[in-house]
Amino acid sequence: MTVTATSVDESDQLEPQSAPSSRWAARLRRLVPAAAAALSGVLLYVSFPPRTLWWLALPAFAVFGWVLRGRGWKAAFGLGYLFGLGFLLPLLVWTGVEVGPGPWLALVAIEAIFIALVGVGVAAVSKLPGSPVWAAAVWIAGEAARARAPFHGFPWGKIAFGQADGVFLPLAALGGTPVLGFAVVLCGFGLYEIVRLVVERRGTGAVRRPAAAAAVALLSVAVPVVGALAARTLVSDKAEDGTVTVAAIQGNVPRAGLEFNAQRRAVLDYHARETERLAAEVKAGKIAKPDIVLWPENSSDVDPFADADAAVVIEQAAKAIDAPISVGGVVERGGKLYNEQILWDPVKGPTDTYDKRQIQPFGEYLPLRSLVGAINKNWTSMVRQDFSRGTKPGVFQMANAKVGLVTCYEAAFDWAVRSEVTDGAQLISVPSNNATFDRSEMTYQQLAMSRVRAVEHSRTVTVPVTSGVSAIIMPDGKITQRTGMFVADSLVQKVPLRSTQTPATRLGILPEMALVLVAAGGLGWAIGAGVRRRRAGDA
Repeated sequence: MTVTATSVDESDQLEPQSAPSSRWAARLRRLVPAAAAALSGVLLYVSFPPRTLWWLALPAFAVFGWVLRGRGWKAAFGLGYLFGLGFLLPLLVWTGVEVGPGPWLALVAIEAIFIALVGVGVAAVSKLPGSPVWAAAVWIAGEAARARAPFHGFPWGKIAFGQADGVFLPLAALGGTPVLGFAVVLCGFGLYEIVRLVVERRGTGAVRRPAAAAAVALLSVAVPVVGALAARTLVSDKAEDGTVTVAAIQGNVPRAGLEFNAQRRAVLDYHARETERLAAEVKAGKIAKPDIVLWPENSSDVDPFADADAAVVIEQAAKAIDAPISVGGVVERGGKLYNEQILWDPVKGPTDTYDKRQIQPFGEYLPLRSLVGAINKNWTSMVRQDFSRGTKPGVFQMANAKVGLVTCYEAAFDWAVRSEVTDGAQLISVPSNNATFDRSEMTYQQLAMSRVRAVEHSRTVTVPVTSGVSAIIMPDGKITQRTGMFVADSLVQKVPLRSTQTPATRLGILPEMALVLVAAGGLGWAIGAGVRRRRAGDA
């Protein structure tokens, strides 16, 4: 009896000790996928500029594929949201540089919902044959949605924009940012599938349908790489329509931050002064005379059509350099405000204009103004008057070159860049104003977009920025000259003019729509298979 009593006592003592241990183990097992989802999102962020670690996108999507495989929709939504937060929180931190964390966190919270929904879709197709293809298409469908809604879309963070230094970049010329992004994501999901099959084979000694599954996994990795190597034939920096010597002017601003807008005349004077300094160097024979001169966005926030002194300053700069200047101005016309590029001829004065079409929500106009004002009146005071949208592409005839204008934020939108090229642009200018975002990564992220656009449309891209980084980019995506940040400087270079349209330019939206249809097909298949399984179970 004593032995029995002792045994019972020992059993009673062991039970309470083992139960909490097993509960903690279960909790840890549940936390692992959540932590992996968030950390893989951070890994994806690290693959973006200013770092050149583009290849980290592949293991990021491999881990994302692992945590989502076979999950129910609720778990997949949560894991996808964590992945989105891990990616977008650090990527978009610059949006809160001057306005505080509120808008930054709100933007990330909304944009991460799109990635959470993508997570649900990826989980749904994760057990279909050829799952990497379906999953990668679902990701691109999510990007297509983000680029269009809400408030006309926010495509910042497209996978393609992190690949300016990568081997996949030539695919931009084949099918634009959707095909480039699809190739990267497909390769990442394919990498996970290879690892999964290897582990499964070692664990069980066999794999169901090994030949088909292994072939799909290997092709998911091999085809994007081989396709990128083959697409290199589409990339060229040879002149087709002669050359033009271009000058990109960076005048700098009095100081960083939103306050610089209160010093609009000083910004104009800085850009005129840098242009006149360049003219003096040209006259002294130190540098080649530019055929065309490009100023940044907001280089003249003083309306030269309403302010005679501002017009005189621009006219004197144009006469000094003896070349047409594209001036970034803020212009009021008919009671409406426009972010405008003005073509200023040294003899004829202003001869053409382009009004920015893709204006920035909460920066250049305020959606839901009354609601935002109720939350924080300071935010409404920052955007006192909404900018109006332009309606037509902007291609300036400057000397012997047709220059397509893509103003700052527009560089993130496929349609805004393509429309200039299909309208005849032989080179592209991306006048920008990044002074509001101080020394954050924003300017480097935007510069990478311009590099992708150069390859996508096989055009030289110039990036004149008020405070940096300004750059000249060849049609092969390589930066040949760049400035520092918050310095006055100018870049002068003879660049090729090209008129050939790449497959990406000709196809336009078609590759993206094709991938959206592929995603829809995969989701339809997965939903149908689930319905059939439930019916079979009921039967």
